[in-house]
Amino acid sequence: MNAYAAELNKAMLWLASKPDTLFLGQAVCYPGTAMFGTLNGVPPACRLEMPVAEDMQMGVSIGMSLAGYVPVSLFTRWNFLLLATNQLVNHLDKMPSTRYQTKVIIRTGVGSRHPMDPGPQHLGDFTHAFAAICETVEFIRLDEARMIAPAYERAFTRRDGRSTVLVEISDKLND
Repeated sequence: MNAYAAELNKAMLWLASKPDTLFLGQAVCYPGTAMFGTLNGVPPACRLEMPVAEDMQMGVSIGMSLAGYVPVSLFTRWNFLLLATNQLVNHLDKMPSTRYQTKVIIRTGVGSRHPMDPGPQHLGDFTHAFAAICETVEFIRLDEARMIAPAYERAFTRRDGRSTVLVEISDKLND
């Protein structure tokens, strides 16, 4: 495991040690994506496998947050997170302006070109565009391994009712 993947795994184990944290998404219980390996050691009871229904997944994440959990919602690529735009922009981003407080941690990634280039429909990086659209959700691009632990700690410990999207660089998992 390289330094980038090791730091992600360390951050996920730290999050999993918190009693109110749950991990949900596709390939959180079964292998199939590079993000799966970053969950090594996260107990199965902390994981919720979701169907291919990204908008629903984000809605479930919001609901879990309203119920007092801190969901860590995995969307392996930005291009898949696009399918949850309605929930992200119209609901999660607006929650701090209501009486409801939410905190969702969203993991997404810029698709990897190595070892196989999946094509342009899987390589998007929409970090700057969504940061311009959203008023309260914070977007943090994790360009270096040293950025990972502080960013995930910030996302978990924040008390301002805001959610955080952490953008991982998938090619760094494969270096």
